[in-house]
Amino acid sequence: MGAGWELGTAAGPSLLLCAALLLAGCALGLRLGRGRGRADRGVLAWLCYDALVHFALEGPFVYLSFVGNIADSEGLIASLWKEYGKADARWLYFDPTIVSLEILTVVLDGSLALVLIYAIVKEKYYRHFLQITLCVCELYGGWMTFFPDWLMGSPNLNTNNWLYFGVYLVFFNSVWVLMPGLLLWQSWVELKKMYYRGTSSGKKFQ
Repeated sequence: MGAGWELGTAAGPSLLLCAALLLAGCALGLRLGRGRGRADRGVLAWLCYDALVHFALEGPFVYLSFVGNIADSEGLIASLWKEYGKADARWLYFDPTIVSLEILTVVLDGSLALVLIYAIVKEKYYRHFLQITLCVCELYGGWMTFFPDWLMGSPNLNTNNWLYFGVYLVFFNSVWVLMPGLLLWQSWVELKKMYYRGTSSGKKFQ
């Protein structure tokens, strides 16, 4: 089997951990969304998974980056990031851009996800303001993670291995483009409906 098809020994446990977080996020989101429409249940499932990733995976990454680096760290979370570091070498050592973005992601995006979950469950008026803000932050983080490296010719990205490129870089990161995009569209549609309902109500009293 060619080198491009060889899997790292940590690939299995890393993917299983990601799958476990996905299942936990979906289960929690669907539980919180009981009695709500299908769209909101799906949004809650995504937001719970999103928050778990930010706090359970990216939070420890930030901590390990400040006390040393991922390459020299031990443990389950460190092994996951070492595995991802085979796709993007910047995650193995203290890269200022990556660590800065991850601090923003954990503190801001993670907190916004939690508050947005509350806003959806309690049907707060500021739900779509938070949803749009979170989505823009997620998309900005993805852009700033990869575009600087692309401008330099992608020296840190491993594009020769199907797992590292196709799954780690393309698939996993595309999810954080697709889902924020869908949620932005949902907010656009809902705000448009609110506007027309408000306009129609105003006309009745003229």
